Amino acid sequence: RYIACPRLARTVQQCLQRGTGPQPVLLEFAPGPGILTQTLLNAGIRVVALESNLAYLPNLQSLEKSLDGQLKVIYGDFCRLDPLVSGTLKPPAVCSDKLFETMGVAAVPWRADVPLRIFGIMPHTLERNRLWRLLFGLYECNSIYKYGRVELNLFISEREYTVLKAKPGEAWAYQALTVLAQIGCEIELLHMEPWSSFATNVKNGSLAIPKTKWLPNDHLCLVRLTPQQNLFTGALKPTNATTFIFMVKQCLAKPTSRLSDRLNSWSLDNGGELLKALEIPENAAMRDLYPEDYRRLFEALQNSSMFTETWFYDEVSESVRTIN
Repeated sequence: RYIACPRLARTVQQCLQRGTGPQPVLLEFAPGPGILTQTLLNAGIRVVALESNLAYLPNLQSLEKSLDGQLKVIYGDFCRLDPLVSGTLKPPAVCSDKLFETMGVAAVPWRADVPLRIFGIMPHTLERNRLWRLLFGLYECNSIYKYGRVELNLFISEREYTVLKAKPGEAWAYQALTVLAQIGCEIELLHMEPWSSFATNVKNGSLAIPKTKWLPNDHLCLVRLTPQQNLFTGALKPTNATTFIFMVKQCLAKPTSRLSDRLNSWSLDNGGELLKALEIPENAAMRDLYPEDYRRLFEALQNSSMFTETWFYDEVSESVRTIN
């Protein structure tokens, strides 16, 4: 899929353009025929185009040659970035280290400014899985996040945006993905566009709109995900982030269950005292806790001896293998 109309391309350009000062490089993945690419270039933005479809490469490369370094075209697939395989990668799979080296983008400290901005339309197939993979990379500072707080500007389905921005207590929408996204990122809705503005690769030419029963899904949403500058200022670190992710996933596996029951299942002797110290009601259900409550709970548990238990780490490892 790609942005099919110049009007929408201009709208996106206005959302992505920032002030008059120097701007980070913009990596555009799956640019297709380059409608948005040309609009961004006309606005003076330096663009790296990551394209996996060989049919589109000649036109993009021709455009690259006509410019003085403002556009760089790379053959690769953003959705196959750092695949979990051993050995040499076969294009269009891409290694983030090689990609950043080619772009000329160096790693910066986590609390520094955004070193790179990324724009693209998330494929609706396996969309949730791809968002999870990005979150794992964010919390573990792996892949693109080894280079700092990389900013994502993604067109995602309205269904997934509803999940990312859900509030405690909202049935069907408030999930582990919600909690981790809100703790990890500043989430901004830049634009909403009907599905009909986008071309698709469906053989019969109709729009491939994912079905949903409980959540609205009439638009694609341009969402900016900027990693929080203070994400790792407390007890949460890249080295224990997998444990935190697992804790949130396990808690919200049964969102109507009580937190006190979960603490009892972990054989935590002072569960009641812990909830009182955190000012969390003893009868609080999992889906009633705010994202920050989960972070405070994790930090409190980190300060206890609970997470040193072998059984817990065994469950973490098994959960990570399943997700991968």
